[in-house]
Amino acid sequence: MKIKLIGFVALLCLAGSASAASAAAKSLIAWQPHNLAAFTQAAQEKKFLILDLEAVWCHWCHVMDAKTYADPKVAAYIQQHFIPLKADHDARPDLAERYRDWGWPATIVFAPDGTEIVKRAGYIDPEGMLQLLTAIVNDPSAEGQQVALPKRFSDSHKLDPSVRKTLMARNVESHDSQLGGLQIDQRYVDLDTIEWDLHLAAQGDKAAEKRVRRTLDAAMALIDPEFGGVYQYSTHSDWKHPHFEKIMRSQWNNLRAYSLAAIQLKEKRYTAAAEKIGQYLLDFLRAKEGAFYGTQDADLTQGVKGHDYFALGRVERLKKGQPRIDKHLYTSSNGQAVEGLLLLHQASGKAIYHNSALEALAWVLKNRRYADGGYRHDQADSAGPYLSDTLFMGRALLQLYKNSGDKQALTLAAQAGSFLNKTFRHAQAGVVSAVDNGTPVKPIPQIDQNIVTARFLLALYKETGDQAHADLAKHVLRYLNTPEIAL
Repeated sequence: MKIKLIGFVALLCLAGSASAASAAAKSLIAWQPHNLAAFTQAAQEKKFLILDLEAVWCHWCHVMDAKTYADPKVAAYIQQHFIPLKADHDARPDLAERYRDWGWPATIVFAPDGTEIVKRAGYIDPEGMLQLLTAIVNDPSAEGQQVALPKRFSDSHKLDPSVRKTLMARNVESHDSQLGGLQIDQRYVDLDTIEWDLHLAAQGDKAAEKRVRRTLDAAMALIDPEFGGVYQYSTHSDWKHPHFEKIMRSQWNNLRAYSLAAIQLKEKRYTAAAEKIGQYLLDFLRAKEGAFYGTQDADLTQGVKGHDYFALGRVERLKKGQPRIDKHLYTSSNGQAVEGLLLLHQASGKAIYHNSALEALAWVLKNRRYADGGYRHDQADSAGPYLSDTLFMGRALLQLYKNSGDKQALTLAAQAGSFLNKTFRHAQAGVVSAVDNGTPVKPIPQIDQNIVTARFLLALYKETGDQAHADLAKHVLRYLNTPEIAL
């Protein structure tokens, strides 16, 4: 289906995970949503709250449900002393951003006033969980720092020269000169690093170009050779131990990185890598409506690692079936898919990517857009609005304008920018991840989201000249330039 650019205005006129529900239904624990009612109940009953923040595509989340929370002793102890909360990482992007350093699964224990008593990352076996929860009941004092803001923010939207010098040095020092990527246990394409080094390379920095090439060449090991798409990351500080889940955030990161590198460095292998990801979106994650699903599971059988399955060829895999795809049509995931496909069209010149992006865009505009320019996350949200939905739709619309000159796309992108200002601006600095939904756990700015927001607003200001976008960008930069944040 071909959609003409000049008809973009017409798009406005045209235009829970079953497994999680099943697991909750069979659970020995009466899970509740993360909302004000749960915190109110905890205060009334003098109980703690335990949050299981899981992802429907996550192997160890499935194992934790099947072993730890299915253990009768664990379940009974939780029901006696805690209000149990369960949230889906993809359905609650505000919680996902807040607790990303502790996932997945993330286990967070709160006092009724919202104090974070403990935070734990990853799988906890039944014995370990009982020991942890008993220790909390016996001594409920918080063991570490709260997720909180600095006491003072930068007075300037301009980065302090000494902080800039430190960050420039870190960019070089953190690169693995042998294997590529950052020198950390989990290897993946860090989009901000790639884009910064591409920026330096465009100014003649040959070392930066080498870093880009080394990382992107190595990261091709994470692209599924049979289905396409990119695995989330590899462990063991190399590129040979992938975690097989495919999430839209990773597809967007890699689509953008390889497409930008293909455009700037004129490398056909980077275009080919980007196309392996783009074609995966079209073959596996595109719904009949034209919009995109957000994730595919790591396991063919939930809780059983998928190494043997992913070692098979395409035909052999399909005979066995496919890992489950979450059929929610989240707005943020669609914004990422649209932006990525539009960049891929720019890199490859193939109209199928452009047309598929416009179909998804049309669906979101018809089904998820608020009248005042913002976007809903899902068909029905338990909280929100969330920053990520309007942010990534704004970026997608701005990319369409850059590709095509379609002024209606720019108008809609500008409306998204205005919605961010009206809805998510923090009183002191930065933008918050969601609208306050009344719980004691108040939304605060998150680093990654503010980086993406600042770049969107500055690009938007460049195209529109609207000072309001520049002013919000400066407000965000004051948060990011605060030394405790920047460093």
